[in-house]
Amino acid sequence: MSHDLPPSPWVARWSHLLAPGATVLDVACGGGRHMQWFAQRGHAVTGVDRAPEAIASASRFGLAVLADIEQGPWPFAGQLFGAVVVTHYLWRARLPDIVAAVAPGGVLLYETFAAGNESVGKPSRQDFLLQPGELLAACAGLRVIAYEDGFLSGPERFVQRIAAVRPPEGAARTPLRYPL
Repeated sequence: MSHDLPPSPWVARWSHLLAPGATVLDVACGGGRHMQWFAQRGHAVTGVDRAPEAIASASRFGLAVLADIEQGPWPFAGQLFGAVVVTHYLWRARLPDIVAAVAPGGVLLYETFAAGNESVGKPSRQDFLLQPGELLAACAGLRVIAYEDGFLSGPERFVQRIAAVRPPEGAARTPLRYPL
């Protein structure tokens, strides 16, 4: 597990939306590249992954939780985070838990493969590819700041990605400024 990989350009692009010192949950964190990115910016980070070697690597950057969130329970029931980050991971049954973990005023940064990817490589199983509009629908309770659904090169892949915030409590009467 290399921790020298840069963060996803999408995550880096929208990380300014996080409040200073916000707690961050990295779902399917792998070796911890996003945990490292946010820890270096003063955030307390938590990662979860089912691979012991990933957890061993990620634990250098914050709390690393070994859990199989596909076969077992969601280890963060009732917990809220200032940001939830997900890249290259999709388990539809966990989408509601992931969105629910975003605290009021918090941010969801999500990027994964989309329908069409089967034409250029893996993943190719529909179980792991978002359908058109699926990520938007999963984020219905959040305010979408940015959303993309399309093709990227280098390497070739189809993705959906979103940057969304949960408005703070009582924010309905006050216009919110989310810098682009």
